[in-house]
Amino acid sequence: MHPIVKPALRRGWRDLNTVQFGMAPAHAIVLGPVDTATGSFLDLLNGTRGLPLLREEARAMGLPDGHVDALLDRLARSGLLDDATGGGPAVETLRKKKGVLDRLRPDLASLSLVAPEPGEGMKRLAARRSLRVQVRGAGRVGAVLASLLAGAGVGEVDVRDSGCVEPWDVAPGGVPAESVGERREEAARRAVRRAAPQRPPRTSSGGEELGLSLVILAPRDGLAVHAPDPVAAEPLITSGTPHLYAGVVEATGVVGPLVLPGDTGCAGCLDRSRADRDPTWPRLVAQWRSTRSRHVPACDLALAAGVAAMAASHALAFLDGALPATSGARWETSAPGFHWHAKPVWPHPACACAAAEKGKKGERPSEEGEPHETMAGQQPYAARLSGNWRAHV
Repeated sequence: MHPIVKPALRRGWRDLNTVQFGMAPAHAIVLGPVDTATGSFLDLLNGTRGLPLLREEARAMGLPDGHVDALLDRLARSGLLDDATGGGPAVETLRKKKGVLDRLRPDLASLSLVAPEPGEGMKRLAARRSLRVQVRGAGRVGAVLASLLAGAGVGEVDVRDSGCVEPWDVAPGGVPAESVGERREEAARRAVRRAAPQRPPRTSSGGEELGLSLVILAPRDGLAVHAPDPVAAEPLITSGTPHLYAGVVEATGVVGPLVLPGDTGCAGCLDRSRADRDPTWPRLVAQWRSTRSRHVPACDLALAAGVAAMAASHALAFLDGALPATSGARWETSAPGFHWHAKPVWPHPACACAAAEKGKKGERPSEEGEPHETMAGQQPYAARLSGNWRAHV
């Protein structure tokens, strides 16, 4: 082990004996008391020295035996310590690809803040290279979203769509202007390849959903994200494939829900819950689906980019082993205020996905309730991550 104080956190002394690591409250840590010699020793924790050399230098600075190990243990328990070496074969392979790693260093720095264990950030970054994600939709949201995932180090990002690129599909970071008239699918896949630090070997699977870590449904038609068709998601539910919805409908951005089949609310649950609250809902949806709009959708670039970025962030959090706020919830924002708010998608007892069977008996909160507020006696989603869903990441 070559210890290093996490370089992503800036250091500042609050007084002569108290040091603060980090500026932003979400990840900042205050450590004290820290004597002058220990404060100087912190500068040696830069990843260039192993433990034997660090112990020698500590003795030369007058620090007592055992002080280095106690300090490192304290830093590790505080989530401030990283490891510049080790991590296993996948990590070593990534370290040897200097050009790739240099592209991903900002992502690595971010991962080091959310992964408290030494070396865990590098392990998660290396693990991304073995993941397979499919994005269904190559419009202003889908193509940019797919490029973001590829640029963040996800190993295989496939894009599916039909038709040809229209002028209004063009977006910075997505499908370029020179692709107008080409097949959307191929144009988006080229954008993904351009964004990726390096294209890894392609892996094959035995089926459409088998082997996919995540499917992201980012339809160009806003109706398909406002009122997602439960029938279209049935293969994903049957195969147990996690899937996330993202898109823009009439200048409203939507991200979520992240559906964990059999565990969280799905498109069918959403549809049934809406029908329970509004008896006219099925009639409206039937009319919307039977007639296609001939107009260019209200999906401005800034809103589309914001939706793509938020969806990519939630997807990466899930792929890295966390459970983001879109699990069992839709996040929406609308022009001109652009205030993001959450609407829970609770498992419906009549839905064939059977997610409601996992909940205990209790009164469901209203739609305006907190998305991660659990029903009486129900185990929080995050507590179950090491069970069913660890296999997908």
